[in-house]
Amino acid sequence: MRRYFIAAALSLVAMIGTAGAPGFAQQGQVPLPPGGFKPPPAPPIKPYQPVAVKPPAAFNDASFIAFRKQIADIAGHKDRAGLAKIVAPNFFWIQDKDLTDKHKSGIDNLAKALDLDGQDDSGWQVVAGFATEPTAAEMPQQKGVFCAPADPTIDPAAFEALGKATQTNPSDWGYATKDGIEVHAEAKANSPVIEKLGLVLVRVLPDTSGPSAPGEPFFLHVATPSGKTGYVDPQLLAPLGGDQMCYTKDASGWKIAGYVGGASQ
Repeated sequence: MRRYFIAAALSLVAMIGTAGAPGFAQQGQVPLPPGGFKPPPAPPIKPYQPVAVKPPAAFNDASFIAFRKQIADIAGHKDRAGLAKIVAPNFFWIQDKDLTDKHKSGIDNLAKALDLDGQDDSGWQVVAGFATEPTAAEMPQQKGVFCAPADPTIDPAAFEALGKATQTNPSDWGYATKDGIEVHAEAKANSPVIEKLGLVLVRVLPDTSGPSAPGEPFFLHVATPSGKTGYVDPQLLAPLGGDQMCYTKDASGWKIAGYVGGASQ
């Protein structure tokens, strides 16, 4: 998803439920296989060529900043009626194809895209997460529609070469949102810092597991360009590709114009 990795963290916590930490049990959790949740093993890690990333700039429109605060307040109260008021009538939902149900309202399409009516509150957490996203960029194919988060600037040839050299896919990579992000030896904020990341692509490993105890933070397991492995705060890495919330502004103010991505169909 094209937002901070925190959404993946929430999904993983919901999945491991009582097997990893009783305090994280949630309704509708996925049944665990015999023996509990076992993440896949990490692939062999070797140093890789750093690929520079220029993170997207914040969209510093005062009215848009105020609108994001309004969305955050609505999400905090799980106010579906309030959310419906700020969804554009011609709301679109695009995944690999146009999934918009033209016979339903904008809020109904958004609710389905985010699973707002699910047993847990993960859909509302997604809405709240997008409300914190400061970047947005105008869609080339739809003038006046701005989607968030905006994409970073990366040399496509260098990225393609990196994928071939490491035999990875774009979904295996994220990027540091600021210079100097700390990589810890363990999935604990007070563990030793083994390296600091520059503004580069970072390989995210598939064996990331949930918190070891209730109340502990979630960390992503990553491989750095130097070949070291460690753990970083998921809020400090942004994924490549994934979901976007889109907005437009009319005479009455900003509206949620559409969603790119969403719940699996």
